[in-house]
Amino acid sequence: MFPDENMITEGDDYMSDQDISSNSNTRVLKTYQEARLQNTENLRKLVVDAAATLLQEEGPEAVTVRKVAQKMDCSTKIIYSLFVNKEGLAQQLYLDGCKILANELEGTQQAADPAQHLLNLGETYWQFGQRYSSYYKLMFGGAFADFKPDVESMNGTLTAMRQLLTVIGNAQGQGLIPGQYETESVVRIFWSSLHGVIHLYMGGHLGDVQSAHAVYKQTLSLIVSSLLPDHNP
Repeated sequence: MFPDENMITEGDDYMSDQDISSNSNTRVLKTYQEARLQNTENLRKLVVDAAATLLQEEGPEAVTVRKVAQKMDCSTKIIYSLFVNKEGLAQQLYLDGCKILANELEGTQQAADPAQHLLNLGETYWQFGQRYSSYYKLMFGGAFADFKPDVESMNGTLTAMRQLLTVIGNAQGQGLIPGQYETESVVRIFWSSLHGVIHLYMGGHLGDVQSAHAVYKQTLSLIVSSLLPDHNP
């Protein structure tokens, strides 16, 4: 009625060998350099998160290497070893801002009519400037005087504006927007006009937020009407 003791031992040994073999096949080994690189990247992310918190809570002027180090409870030497200088840290914050803007634009309500879609995207851009004003000032307002976006940062901006590129490119392809300008040129014209209003508002030239928003919406409507005169929503 009971199994042979030797059979149990042999079965246990067999399963044990099988388990060991399985574990060996699934175990992922990392070299010292890989582990060190991963730790460095994790630390860089923590530092950027700390800087981003300062940026949102206290504004761009609060983002200094010393304050970030205090926030992280570490020495400034560690920050410099990871980012070389404040501008290196600013670049990472810039790229973070590009990701936020891209997510906001991608989440914009879709509209079959390209004019309405552009109006929706324009409103999203205004809201980004309000909700993430510190990021906006860093990215487009010259808040870090010594920071100049490099190629990687510019590519991040282009990625963030992909929704605008798509809508305007499609409208051009359908012959709704005259094709004498390249799509990127049209996007720059559109973006520059909207940025000008936001920048003037942030500089205190357009009164309170309600007055500035009214000017912004009028400017947005004029731009869309000029681009798509036969497709006003």
